[in-house]
Amino acid sequence: MGDWAATRRVWEKWAANSVSSSGAPLKGALLLNYDPSGPSRLLPIIAEQEGTIFKAIDMQPFLDYIKRNNLQMEIFSIGRSQYMVTSIHEHWFCGRCINTSNPGGEGVMIMQIGAYLLVALYEGSLGSASQAMVAVDQFEWQLNKRNR
Repeated sequence: MGDWAATRRVWEKWAANSVSSSGAPLKGALLLNYDPSGPSRLLPIIAEQEGTIFKAIDMQPFLDYIKRNNLQMEIFSIGRSQYMVTSIHEHWFCGRCINTSNPGGEGVMIMQIGAYLLVALYEGSLGSASQAMVAVDQFEWQLNKRNR
């Protein structure tokens, strides 16, 4: 999926507008190296992150969940948050946090884009989920446009 420098430029521009800034739709986002057909041990798990402070060890249970591909039958964790899948589509899925203390709720959208997984975290319900999906779509579009 293109060179890393181009991917990083797209990430930095997108994250500045979509994550953790005033009025941004996302509270955090991670770009994970994920290529099931490639030698994953050669790359760091977390390629980029914004608005979160995770280490590779924090993301391993999530990646194991993805590899098992049993999305609707299991709860998955990202850090201390546990999620239940609410919607599955061809290259992405959504989940709602089941152990949040936030009265408005929290959710996550995960999209596979080439050799990456974009993990987008948001607070709120339906309106927030719609805004988060727009942000995720924008990143995918920008990254795919850059790498054509």
